Amino acid sequence: MVVVGGGNAGMSAALAAAERVQKVLLLERAPFDERGGNTGFTAGAMRFAYEGAEDLLEIVTDLDEATLARTDFGSYPESQFYDDLARVTQNRCDPELAEILVTGSQPAVRWLKSKGMRFLPIYGRQAYAVDNKFTFWGGLTLEVSGGGRGMVEFLERACRNNGVTTEYGARGRELIVDSRGIVGIRVERQSPDGHLQLEDIECSSVVLASGGFQSNAAWRVSYLGPGWDLAKVRGTRYDTGDGIAMGLAIGASPAGHWSGCHAVAWDFNAPEYGVLQIGDSFQKHSYPLGIVVNSDGQRFVDEGADFRNYTYAKYGREILAQPGQVAWQVFDAKVIDRLRDEYRIRQVSKVRANTLPELASKMDGIDEIAFLKTVAEYNGAVRTGDGEFNPNALDGLGTTGLHPNKTNWAQTIDQGPFEAYAVTCGITFTYGGLRIDNQAHVLNDAGAVIPGLFAAGEMVGGLFYFNYPGGSGLSNGTVLGRLAGSSAGDRASSRG
Repeated sequence: MVVVGGGNAGMSAALAAAERVQKVLLLERAPFDERGGNTGFTAGAMRFAYEGAEDLLEIVTDLDEATLARTDFGSYPESQFYDDLARVTQNRCDPELAEILVTGSQPAVRWLKSKGMRFLPIYGRQAYAVDNKFTFWGGLTLEVSGGGRGMVEFLERACRNNGVTTEYGARGRELIVDSRGIVGIRVERQSPDGHLQLEDIECSSVVLASGGFQSNAAWRVSYLGPGWDLAKVRGTRYDTGDGIAMGLAIGASPAGHWSGCHAVAWDFNAPEYGVLQIGDSFQKHSYPLGIVVNSDGQRFVDEGADFRNYTYAKYGREILAQPGQVAWQVFDAKVIDRLRDEYRIRQVSKVRANTLPELASKMDGIDEIAFLKTVAEYNGAVRTGDGEFNPNALDGLGTTGLHPNKTNWAQTIDQGPFEAYAVTCGITFTYGGLRIDNQAHVLNDAGAVIPGLFAAGEMVGGLFYFNYPGGSGLSNGTVLGRLAGSSAGDRASSRG
């Protein structure tokens, strides 16, 4: 059998298939140095259901007693995962896909651990120290050791150790079908003399796991709308919709939110595509601690509407709609020490000043007078509370009389030094894709299985609409990849 795509979903599919068949070929379009799909550009966080610390300590086994005493992991039951999915997708997520993801999330993490992957608690990004206690929030608790790049290396090693053959620089071009269903795939490779050549590979099963179409500017405009060609791409340049196109060409049914995508606040001067050496650090996700203004000096989103896990994937779209596709995140001295590590990289679009007028003068293109008026109005609308500022909880301390109001974590911006960060829209992946059933078979327009064709990961449509709970992407890739690989492996083994 053949797997198309060498990210988390594809490698998970290959690993699961290797538990059932001896000959598994994984085709990765990118060259070796750019391998790993979108996975290598993530922070490695995985959302999964757990009842309490006992579940986590079976996955993370090297925490000392002193650390445990200072940590409240809480719980994230399946019911909460379902509720979060329904809430952020405006109740549009496919119930069957939601059930597969939620019930399969913790088993998927345990399966990865059994393959050699290590996990760590996400201190700092998902739990702030308040009164010498870390309290986790927002359903995200563990990440892969080494982040996204660590995950790619773990999965590569596991694939090698389990007999999977991986070929880089190999692009799936066309599915070959007859009355039996999938019988092969046409692959484009580069010959030693630099010419592209096509070769047909016989197989009885294909898993498509080659991502969405976020790196295809023409498709972005066609499906997401005008202006989306101006978005930066957070991850790999190779997710141009190849797998989706191959499936549609043989009658696969399109599904999901084709005009929707995961898009975040991304450094304004970041390059067109992601940089593996920097990974996800062009993102800027501490906006709940400050305010966000456009070049007209106006606020345009509720920075404290919810934990950032439930807002960051939709706010990129809001930034893209602003003049010049730019916004500024503004913080004062009270919160600067709480900004995430991504704000401290060398490649950052940042200005700093001791006074607000000086800060405004350094914010390129900003309407300085309007900005200072916005900050003054915001400061006057803040409702103050008693006790230490606590970003681990929805504190309800917002503003009154503004449009939009800030719902939580509103603090005056009045203590220098001040910092402002220029951001634009960074697209992560698209929500539209192919329709699958509960065994990851790709379905045609009549709702029937296309024999031998399976799909997993970002190219599956129907799970995410409008928004996305943070950390669900890697979990979805592993859960559906494992399911698709198992189903495809069973078919391949039954056909000899």
